[in-house]
Amino acid sequence: MENKIETSAEYAEADAMPRCHEVHADPDSEPFEPVVPETLQRPTTGKSPAQWAYERLIIYIQNFEKQLDATQEVAMGFVGGGAGILRIQGMGYFDPDIVTFYGVDETGARTQLVQHVSQLNVTLRAMLAVARDEPAHRIGFRLAADLESKPE
Repeated sequence: MENKIETSAEYAEADAMPRCHEVHADPDSEPFEPVVPETLQRPTTGKSPAQWAYERLIIYIQNFEKQLDATQEVAMGFVGGGAGILRIQGMGYFDPDIVTFYGVDETGARTQLVQHVSQLNVTLRAMLAVARDEPAHRIGFRLAADLESKPE
């Protein structure tokens, strides 16, 4: 008999994946129905809050990118302080509780956001792709492919 004790947050998170529910004012708006990679459908034991946040953000980014046209790429807006936006070029996590975003700001300056999961607020935005002669970069699909390639 295993006497594993879970906090209410751990219990709720384990019970919540991979369900998602949304309602929009526009009846023609398609609700977010995430395609959950197989690696995220496995038992959740051992996942840190950082890994949980990272994996779910990938699903949101990938879904957002599906709604963009060929001239747009995903970026994120910073909450508060007028710090601008970051064109997302990479994302990662550092256990147990840090998520990081890599990219460039509106001026093209290299930018990295290091965020504690308890402070995580991400606004996804569509930005025009920088190079008009190249297809828009889709980081969400690369991140999802990386999840699928890693054994749990």
